[in-house]
Amino acid sequence: MTATTRRTGLAAAALGCALLLPLTLGGCGLTSGSPMVDDVRPGSIGQGLPLKGADLTVASKNFSENIILGQIMGLAFKAAGAHVLDRTNIQGSIGAREAVKSGGADGMYEYTGTAWITYLGHDTPITDPHAQWQAVVDADAKNGITWLAPAALNNTYALALNQANEKRYGTRTLSDVARLSKSDPAAVTLCVESEFAARNDGLPGMAKRYGMDIPASRIQKMDGGIVYTQVSGGGSCTFGEVFTTDGRIKAMNLFVTQDDKHFFPNYNAAPEINSAAMRKYPAIREVLDPITAKLTNDVARELNARVDVEGQDPHDVARDWLVSEGFIRNG
Repeated sequence: MTATTRRTGLAAAALGCALLLPLTLGGCGLTSGSPMVDDVRPGSIGQGLPLKGADLTVASKNFSENIILGQIMGLAFKAAGAHVLDRTNIQGSIGAREAVKSGGADGMYEYTGTAWITYLGHDTPITDPHAQWQAVVDADAKNGITWLAPAALNNTYALALNQANEKRYGTRTLSDVARLSKSDPAAVTLCVESEFAARNDGLPGMAKRYGMDIPASRIQKMDGGIVYTQVSGGGSCTFGEVFTTDGRIKAMNLFVTQDDKHFFPNYNAAPEINSAAMRKYPAIREVLDPITAKLTNDVARELNARVDVEGQDPHDVARDWLVSEGFIRNG
């Protein structure tokens, strides 16, 4: 799955789903869903069952991290007393987004950069993460969508390398990579997806912002999954394009360089809630805010690895994490 389809899902099927949504909720996985039947109780959230009697539907896109986040939201609602319908794993961002916007679903975790650039049509990201979130909050209010507080979890692009190469070259930031590309050109080889190699918000823009001097002969294009194995094994590339919350970073013990000039957009995860549902059930905010505050890149890498590396079910991963953090209790 490419960078764009993974995070923004601009496939034709997703677009078709978006066009159909005003007419029907059939198709595109939006009527498939089942009630969450977990026997869960309030822990540190949901005390007093503030959502008792509420009927709420949760959605997500169709990649592991977002499915896990959708399961976290649903289980939190369930522990707070709601009847929850699980409609996670919708194909593409547009289908999931339109489900929430139209009321076919009540909420999901979305990414601020995706909303700002893909849904709201802006070309230039906002550097400060909070300002980016606030701009999305303000712009999306007219679309009937309410954004709650964002997480530190930021699923954006980065370059990573294995620990041995990090110790050898000392490249902790992208500025360090740029300096290395000039002082020791042979040391800098890149493995990237084809799309990242061509996009202005990918390799060309990054190289320009940081003044990297990397000839085409030292750039290899390949499937995203192969990038991780090439970097980990010290194969054909020193550095590879990664997503900052990918579970393989933890599993393969990779070092992620810092985007010290803040070139890449912020993709902080935050709950987006249908505004009508939010007005009807304002307790949604108090249920979700403490959970979102605990979601970091390290947490995401651990949870994603349990699904993508260990093969666990996203629902089980979400429930285990909520219980371990004390947010909910098993019944």
